[in-house]
Amino acid sequence: MIRTFTRPIPLGLALAFCTLIPVMTAAVSVVQIPLGALPEDSRRLAAVPVAFFLHALAGFLFGVLGPLQFVRALLLRFGTLHRLAGRVFVLAGAGLALSGMAMLLQVESITTGLLDGARGVFGLALFAALVMGVAAARARDMLRHQAWMIRAYAVGMGTGPAALVLFPIYLMTGEPPMGLASDVVVVGMWLLTIAAGEWVVRRHALPRPLQPAHVFDSQTPRDDRP
Repeated sequence: MIRTFTRPIPLGLALAFCTLIPVMTAAVSVVQIPLGALPEDSRRLAAVPVAFFLHALAGFLFGVLGPLQFVRALLLRFGTLHRLAGRVFVLAGAGLALSGMAMLLQVESITTGLLDGARGVFGLALFAALVMGVAAARARDMLRHQAWMIRAYAVGMGTGPAALVLFPIYLMTGEPPMGLASDVVVVGMWLLTIAAGEWVVRRHALPRPLQPAHVFDSQTPRDDRP
């Protein structure tokens, strides 16, 4: 049912649902950090307030703009808005990756090496995917651009589905799930999200790139037949 760019509303809704918890958490953190009202389990991140705030803000923007960028109707009808939002999306993704790696290096970890390693690798992968996507757009290879943006979003918001599994446990126990088991769930769901993004790229992308409506020649196509 979910078909990239041909059935955009179901795809957008699916992305919004899967990333709802991390997006809402990021939005709350954007307010809490300047006020110094962090919950107990996040206070250690106050050691790097700038990186933490940038990470939360970038995560919120990246998570909100992602589903909108994949809506075909917006691309065709509002091409300029799509490009402007795309620039913010790329900057937010880069900020998300770089601030995440900065926190990984500067803040004492409370997770296992498995999750720490995954955060480092996927942070680099997110940044690389964004670079490839921008390069493809500059080369006017829009199909490849779309593919790399899908990959970037899958990597950047890959913990969203894990939150759907772990957040109910947090609500029931009052404590965030910790330890190897929860880290395995997070990394496993992260990999599954990346695999799902790749599946979308390979199986449901259009065979040719889309262009905004305003770039098409308004004149009647010329008939070159003799």
